[in-house]
Amino acid sequence: MAEPASYRPATGSIPTSAGVYKFRDPDRRVIYVGKAKNLRNRLNSYFSNPAQLHPRTASMVHTAAAVEWTVVDTEVEALQLEWTWINEFNPRFNVMFRDDKSYPYLAITMNDEVPRAFITRGKRRQGVKYFGPFGQVWAIKDTLDLLLRAFPMRTCTAGVFRRAERSGRPCLLGYIDKCAAPCVGQISVEGHKDLARSISDFMSGNTGRFISYRQKEMASAAEELDYERAARLRDEITALQKVLDKSAVVLSVNADCDVFALVTEELEASVQVFYVRQGRIRGQRGWIIERSDDHTPAELTTDYIRQAYTGLDAEAIPREILVDTVPSDLASLESWLSELRGSRVVVRVPERGEKKAVLETVAKNAKEALLQHKLKRSSDLTTRSTALKEIQEYLSLPEAPLRIECIDISHTQGSNVVASLVVFEDGLVKKRDYRHFAIHGEAATDDTASMYDVVSRRFSRYLEQMSSDEPDERFGYRPSLLVVDGAGPQVAAATRALHDLGIVDISVVGLAKRLEEVWVPEDPFPVILPRNSEGLFLMQRLRDEAHRFAISYHRSKRAKAMTSSVLDDISGLGESKRTALLRHFGSVKKVRAATVEELCEVQGIGPALADKVAAALAD
Repeated sequence: MAEPASYRPATGSIPTSAGVYKFRDPDRRVIYVGKAKNLRNRLNSYFSNPAQLHPRTASMVHTAAAVEWTVVDTEVEALQLEWTWINEFNPRFNVMFRDDKSYPYLAITMNDEVPRAFITRGKRRQGVKYFGPFGQVWAIKDTLDLLLRAFPMRTCTAGVFRRAERSGRPCLLGYIDKCAAPCVGQISVEGHKDLARSISDFMSGNTGRFISYRQKEMASAAEELDYERAARLRDEITALQKVLDKSAVVLSVNADCDVFALVTEELEASVQVFYVRQGRIRGQRGWIIERSDDHTPAELTTDYIRQAYTGLDAEAIPREILVDTVPSDLASLESWLSELRGSRVVVRVPERGEKKAVLETVAKNAKEALLQHKLKRSSDLTTRSTALKEIQEYLSLPEAPLRIECIDISHTQGSNVVASLVVFEDGLVKKRDYRHFAIHGEAATDDTASMYDVVSRRFSRYLEQMSSDEPDERFGYRPSLLVVDGAGPQVAAATRALHDLGIVDISVVGLAKRLEEVWVPEDPFPVILPRNSEGLFLMQRLRDEAHRFAISYHRSKRAKAMTSSVLDDISGLGESKRTALLRHFGSVKKVRAATVEELCEVQGIGPALADKVAAALAD
């Protein structure tokens, strides 16, 4: 690794204008691309004190061997050039985007002499209009089939089209009236282009005129007793209505907007977008982002918007883009989008109303997409094996951690202190072995005391089960690795508890959430696992599961304490009678509203005690 000082440029040589910079490694490969309003201030921040940099940024600075920059006139130009270079060089330290799946689109080759409609998952091409993406390929096939009943344009490949031209006979679709057969001259080239433009307009949201025109024509045909033409128009109207019914209505007004939502975690983030046209969802798309740098949500928002609109036609960019986080460089981003569209584009966060509700729905989809991605990743056998092997290697464990247990402490300002214990075997959750602990007395004074108490209690049971004739499987297994949520103090407390019990064959580490550092006993410096390693992903998932389980138990205890505390001070009302009251009425509020006669209906509650309860709750 190179020392940053060895290639740091002289401060006076760096311009103070806007620009884009590239860090290169010793092999001259570009490893990071960034932009800045003031190049001198931004680049100096990398070299002033590398020890204070974020761990991923520090790694980048030490991996690089040179830095160079390009001056531009405006921040908009810097935004464009940065994204161009990211796509060209694919730098390893920049945020990496990838679709969470391959989405199908409806494509129309408007640049062809005889346009063609088809379904594609490939890269976008110039002169081709794309509609979607659709969530499922069957949905777009149904949509195209319905559209062809009203707009029978060509869908065949170039080879089939030329063969029909040579033979003078249309294909099957031409015979069943799902293609106007331009190959044999049944429709003119210009007439066929009108069909293509009609489908394009309909899919763009201009639906009303096509249906209303056919309704008028159908009425006219019926008056003229041309029932065959009226029936054909009726079928076309039905087909177009079915296409509209497939698009969920989310706005009462005919608004055009794209709605983005971002859900972030330490290692990854999920982005989802709904394409809303004329108030209806016309497409949906998602990305999973590997957070290989310390980008904020605002910076990630800027990056994914650039990703979404790079290479699109002007008409594909709406007037309004709704997001859940105000992007960094908002003015530059809006200027760039407005330049692409040719008219004003606004990027904003909706505060209320229907658009806010749509944004919340998109956020739910983003969260679900990230969950499904993590489940798919964790269920792969090869991936799990790689993760366990990496954990063993990076932490120098004597054996692969086939059984890992994780402990997390949860409390509210020192009250209702609880702990959770979750178990992963072979990289998968084993919920049957999950346990939670209530912590009282001196053990609840701080996190280290609580950690010592929980570890002592859990492994005291383990020692008991070892000598038992009928061991309890829940506590009888020895984990290869014990992970605690925290840093050095928590690791030291857990290690001390094991040593006091005479257990020396269980490895202990701590995972600190802020920087994802792994702490090992008696080491003043943490172990840093590679940012995108499967081992770190597994440990993070383990820690998050323990945190989730602890929080759920803590909330239940807190809710129970809050609901029962009002009844605790009533003399003669023991635990069983309090439980009976709450079970009968459902809440303390309903108990308070009950009459003495209604209270007496509860088993164990007599008239005298009912009077006491009513009087106590009336105060």
